[in-house]
Amino acid sequence: MKKLIILFFLSLIGILGYSQIVENGTVYMKHPNIDAVIKSTEAYVAKDINTEKTLYADTAKWWISGLPRPIQMAEAYKMWLNDFTYFDSIQQVKQPGSYPDYIHYKDQDQKTVISWWVWSGNSKKTGEKVTVWYTQFDNFNGEDKIVFESIYGDFSKILKEEEVK
Repeated sequence: MKKLIILFFLSLIGILGYSQIVENGTVYMKHPNIDAVIKSTEAYVAKDINTEKTLYADTAKWWISGLPRPIQMAEAYKMWLNDFTYFDSIQQVKQPGSYPDYIHYKDQDQKTVISWWVWSGNSKKTGEKVTVWYTQFDNFNGEDKIVFESIYGDFSKILKEEEVK
C-alpha cells in the first residue's frame, strides 16, 4: 500500500510538472506592424506600388493559395496590378467583427500580424460582383518590414475571370 501511495504522488508530481502553462509571446490589438498591414491593403486598392515598396523588405516573398511556391515582390506587384485589368470597384475590407492581431513570439523573436479580409470587385467581362473571404499572415523582420506574406482563401473565381480573356 505504501508503494502505491508513493507511486500515486510521484505520478501526480510528474503530471503537474509537465502541465504548466508557458507563455510564448504577447498578442497586441494595436501596433505599428498592424498599421503597416492596413497601409499595404489601402495601397493595393489605390494601385500605389511605391507605398507598397516602403512596407516590404527587399528580400520579401509573397504567397497566395493556388501558387505552387512563394514569389518575389516584383512579381507579386505585377500580379496585384493585373487584378485591375479584369476587375473594377476593387475593395478590400476587414471581415465584419474581426480585427488584426500582432503576435510577438518569444521563441526566435518572431513577429506576425494575422488579419481577416474580404476582397471584392466587379468583373469587367460579366459585371458580376466577385467576393473572396481570406486570412492573411504577415511576418516582420527587426526593421519592421514585411518579409513574408501568405494568404489563404478560395481565389478560384478571381482566377477564372483572369484566365478567360
